[in-house]
Amino acid sequence: MEIHQLEILRELGALGSVKAVAETLMVTPSAVSQQLALLQRNIDVPLTRKEGRNLVLTEAGQVLADAGAAVVSAMADARTAIGAYHGSPVGPVTISGFHSAGQALFAPLARMLDAPGQPRIQLSDEDVAQQDFPALTARYDLVLAHRMDHSPRWPEERVAVIPLAHEPLDVALPAGHPLADRDTVTAADVVGEPWVTSHTGYSPADVLSAVAAVSSRELNIVHRINDYSTVAALVAAGGVVGLLPRHTARPVLNPGIVLRPLEGISTRRRIDILARPENLKRRSVMIVCEALQAIMTGLVEQC
Repeated sequence: MEIHQLEILRELGALGSVKAVAETLMVTPSAVSQQLALLQRNIDVPLTRKEGRNLVLTEAGQVLADAGAAVVSAMADARTAIGAYHGSPVGPVTISGFHSAGQALFAPLARMLDAPGQPRIQLSDEDVAQQDFPALTARYDLVLAHRMDHSPRWPEERVAVIPLAHEPLDVALPAGHPLADRDTVTAADVVGEPWVTSHTGYSPADVLSAVAAVSSRELNIVHRINDYSTVAALVAAGGVVGLLPRHTARPVLNPGIVLRPLEGISTRRRIDILARPENLKRRSVMIVCEALQAIMTGLVEQC
């Protein structure tokens, strides 16, 4: 039993002929008859009867038509409700972000949207391995994700991708370090340093593996820490060097740290918004996407 079949039955009761129903619904009479026949197959009592040249409803047909009218009305209400939901700018929007994105973007986003008529955001931190970001779109409207340039692309057949930034990871040095006076550093310059880096599977560890490969030397990894604020504090203390993202690490930087680009190795990561395509049809979700893009553009322009 389909909604459009109930609509046809309802119209037949009101108009009294297949021809009139076809004209009203702008279909052919044969299409109307076919749908009535399909509906009748699922009902064990006759729904229509011939009355002269016209096809009219039986008593059972009228009962079903009346019930169908209530269903059609409810569906119209549901469509109106979902239309209002999609078009509302103040609907709730759930967002997950990996740690450095959250540190850089969440507070400015909350300030920007702290006004009447703006979406109600709900923020969470989810710092997962790169291949696990797409799965988070099942739990959140928007997922802030990152991957290195050489990493596999996001599965765009399953998730929509909105680019935010193409961000380098720079070498973080104590301000008094001998390399701090240089404009750039190479893998050969830094491979022998004591390092604080991320756990395996995250962007800094990937870059550092490339440093080792290019230099053909073993690394001296002292600490493995994913939180960039802790990494920055350890670098500022003077015992290690690290890798920090150029734009999104700004909230954790202090005068005790300098960032220097690393030459000869691809260090850029892509920061993207991932979402299920249907979520991007909501006005509130798109307002949040536009706000995140504006905030990230401001961070990039400051560097």
